[in-house]
Amino acid sequence: MVIEQKHLESVNLKRSSSPEHYEQIASQALSNSINHLNTAYRHKLCGAEGAVEFRDEGVYTYDNHGKRYLDCLGGYGIFNVGHRHPKVINAVKAQLDQVCLHSQDLLNPWAAHLAKQLSEITPGNLQYSFFCNSGTEAVEGAIKLARLATGKTEIISTKNAYHGVSMGALSATGRDCFRKPFEPLLNGFVHVPFGDADAIEKAINENTAAVILEPIQGEGGINVPPPGFLRKVRKITKERGVLLILDEVQTGMGRTGRMFACEHEGVVPDILCLAKALGGGVMPIGAFISTPEIWHVLEPNPSIHNSTFGGNPLACSAATACIDVLMEENLPARSAVMGNYFISSLKDLMAKYPKYLSDVRGRGLLIGLEFKTIELRTGVQHELFHRGVLVAGTMNANRTVRIEPPLIITRPQIDLMIRTLDGILSDLQDGVLELEDVEA
Repeated sequence: MVIEQKHLESVNLKRSSSPEHYEQIASQALSNSINHLNTAYRHKLCGAEGAVEFRDEGVYTYDNHGKRYLDCLGGYGIFNVGHRHPKVINAVKAQLDQVCLHSQDLLNPWAAHLAKQLSEITPGNLQYSFFCNSGTEAVEGAIKLARLATGKTEIISTKNAYHGVSMGALSATGRDCFRKPFEPLLNGFVHVPFGDADAIEKAINENTAAVILEPIQGEGGINVPPPGFLRKVRKITKERGVLLILDEVQTGMGRTGRMFACEHEGVVPDILCLAKALGGGVMPIGAFISTPEIWHVLEPNPSIHNSTFGGNPLACSAATACIDVLMEENLPARSAVMGNYFISSLKDLMAKYPKYLSDVRGRGLLIGLEFKTIELRTGVQHELFHRGVLVAGTMNANRTVRIEPPLIITRPQIDLMIRTLDGILSDLQDGVLELEDVEA
């Protein structure tokens, strides 16, 4: 009887095609999240408030009560071209009328076209792509390719790195709180301080297959390495016969002011990992890309690494449109200009409120704002949410909030965020505001 009742409720919900259908789902979102996703939603920022994402447009998201939020989080780097960019939406809609998921047997024209596009915009002689569904999968594939191509097994990563949560990618991730609950992880992973090329060189041995790096650490706290670091690592790896894997899942697709962050130092990796913004904020897609010299190890058995949904026509059509938008609207260059303005404005706030803010760092529109304490960070983040601005913390540096708005953000919108943050810090300083103790 209980099963029958649950089934009927599900059927009734599915049958509904009225304009109120989404409202009905939205009204149940908090209880469903607590009861069927994770009880942590009782305390999670936004979840505990009962705010439900209802619609998005450009740099704004709207909840089910009609409240508008300036999105300075950007889905952790997904929405580089903005929410629901018309060109990306239209590309996916058109593909829905043709082929949605490919048969796996016939040639997939969209995957082939996207791979060609990526070969044209990536640096150096990166030419061949494998498509998957996420950044974690891209890293996983890159590690496998490095081991296969070199016949070696050890990978050098960095402390506080974040490369994903599957067993291989997690082995490369450099934070114990993620790793220890799942140990033993894969053998052969070594972690050295980020930004220290000499430490990387010392860690290389006769069994080292690759070094994997984020050009700028994202979850590590938006950590920008010293100038010349990537160039030095590239030189070391070439001299020692070690592959260089760059994880540009968060830094790629124009985020840092160039199409790829490695271009700031003229570095060409052996393997490049992409995801997040590649799908234009509409479809999930990841990729790892490499050179003909490395890719040839896959020729004897092309299916030795595969993905059922990887490279599907819907995701590839979204990615193709995303690349077109980035190029046509010159968004990487726009990111550099708007990022300089944003960082400069935040540094002015840091000078005004040294009691609360300790650092501003980043490149382009990948920005970290560090507070004096984690309590300040969580409290200010919570208050920003109440005042209509979305940001988020970084998992490996819990005093830092990330600021990753869509690259289409304007100066007036940046000014709005700065005024809102200024108002919160001013109210704190004047004793008008007492921050809530929240979990974020």
